[in-house]
Amino acid sequence: MENKSNITVILLVVLIGVFSGVGLLIGINNAIGVALNPLNTKLAVIENSVRNIENKLNTGAVGGNQNAALASIQDALTQLQNKINANGANAQQPQQPPAEDMNKVYDLNPGVSSILGNKNAPVTITEFSDFQCPFCARFYPVIKDVLGAYPNQVRVVIKNFPLPFHPNARPAAKLAMAANEQGKFQGMMESLLANGGDVSDDKIKEYAKTLGLNYNKLMADYKGKDAQWEQQLKDDFQLATNSDVRGTPTFYLNGHKTNSRDLASFKVEIDAILAAKK
Repeated sequence: MENKSNITVILLVVLIGVFSGVGLLIGINNAIGVALNPLNTKLAVIENSVRNIENKLNTGAVGGNQNAALASIQDALTQLQNKINANGANAQQPQQPPAEDMNKVYDLNPGVSSILGNKNAPVTITEFSDFQCPFCARFYPVIKDVLGAYPNQVRVVIKNFPLPFHPNARPAAKLAMAANEQGKFQGMMESLLANGGDVSDDKIKEYAKTLGLNYNKLMADYKGKDAQWEQQLKDDFQLATNSDVRGTPTFYLNGHKTNSRDLASFKVEIDAILAAKK
């Protein structure tokens, strides 16, 4: 009788461990979500295996033939482990984006976008920017350095790509467009980048005062021309999609993507373009 009790306790411990393992798998599945959706089907099969083990205990299989019951349970556990291993082997892997083709030339018409530098320059840097993006703020001084080094040969076209998780990016882009109505796009852009795209009322008043803008006109253009700004943002977004933009800032040199992020790297590419034009 004592041996039977001991075996029953052992089986219960095994069963608890099985349930714990299943619970852990369910928790992992919920955390990972869509990427491991196939796990749900596997878990249903695993739970059936656990129920079979529980039924053997409840129907007295242990009492009737302890060795046979233990063998049956061990077999069920082996199948359970095999199913878990198979699930790991067959789990869908996240799809990786295709490698970028740095030689591809995109059609990046400036359109109505604001241009920094000489508007007729032979070399065009097109930047897709988000005025709340800290990386755009970090690399903007490099763009100013490039314009300083090539005052007549380089222009920079600013395209908007406000990221959805930056709540200020979209209104900041519109504010810069409104400032452009008074010829102060670059100044507003710099102010927004320096302040994380802050478009609070107090900040807008501060920007207007610092840049010498007519505040009333700025606000009238900012709010009254919203449909116009929305269309420009929509056009920029479509162009970004067609040009394989994946984040901000993304830079292009005469239509092809560039990984240059410092003056020296830009100079190498720009000098090569200028030399080819001679």
